[in-house]
Amino acid sequence: MMLQIKAFFRLFNFRKLGALTLFFVCINLFSCDEDKKGKITESTGKINSLSIVISDQLWNGEVGDSLRKKFAAPVDGLPQEEPLFTITQLPVKILDGYKTISRNVIIIKREEQNYFKFEKNEFATPQNVVHISGNNVAEIIAHIEKNGDSIADKFKETEILKNQEIINASLLDDKKIRDKFKVSLKIPSTYNYVMQRKNFIWLKREILSGNTSIVMYKVPFKTILRNDDIVTNIISMRDSFGGKYIKGKKRNTKMRTEESYSPYFFNTILDHKRTYETKGTWELKGEFMSGSFINYAIMDREKREFIVIEGFCYAPSTDKRDLMHELEAIIKSVKFIK
Repeated sequence: MMLQIKAFFRLFNFRKLGALTLFFVCINLFSCDEDKKGKITESTGKINSLSIVISDQLWNGEVGDSLRKKFAAPVDGLPQEEPLFTITQLPVKILDGYKTISRNVIIIKREEQNYFKFEKNEFATPQNVVHISGNNVAEIIAHIEKNGDSIADKFKETEILKNQEIINASLLDDKKIRDKFKVSLKIPSTYNYVMQRKNFIWLKREILSGNTSIVMYKVPFKTILRNDDIVTNIISMRDSFGGKYIKGKKRNTKMRTEESYSPYFFNTILDHKRTYETKGTWELKGEFMSGSFINYAIMDREKREFIVIEGFCYAPSTDKRDLMHELEAIIKSVKFIK
């Protein structure tokens, strides 16, 4: 009996010691985890910026040309050419003892290893780091040509999320939008409601060189799907609403799609719903005013209608890429209310 009691206490003490040990191990792991979290550096850089770490020799040759072709290509739908990303070239030696904390980074090296690798949050967060290496110029260019489009898409996705994070810091009350269209939209508080009709809302933000706008309305399926020419139907639809609600100061002036430039058309998904994306330029008929627009027609199958959200800008003396990017980020925050 005495032996059994001693055995019990030995087991109890062992379990107690094990529990205490486990407790302190957990505390230590938690502390280490907190230390790691505390050391994570926040990435930096303006919207749509890209750092390319590459030697001058490669940058000034065919490799640099291939990179500029992919990542400094003109943005679709702008009246003047503006690059997809603003590129900063950095020398390879910058990596010795220093880790770049730019949000989007491409590291190009000429060495024996031939590889392509994508790293998420390697030196900072959020961050995309692409490593490309080749034994010669041809091998490096092959990686750029094969993966360039998917890299650009990933960078653009990250920039939309970053822009939305900035927007979320100060939001406009979207109750009027939710009540009228049964969707929510994250819009900066710098916007104001300038027009509200039964089936139309117009919001505007004044900027130093002009303004940016968001308009919303809904149309039945047949407006866009009445035949196979969807692009023409969308242009006709936006010209109809623009002509009715968006006018200039002079008499008989109205907004319409610029006929001199063919719009860009894409299929995409917003809030898990099939969406038609149209980019192009607009003009105010009767006045010398024009700019860029991006139009999303979101299919609501249950109601057999499209919710149309469009962003457009008027900024004659300012680059429009980042203005349109902000409008795109706003529209892509749309959520249908159940």
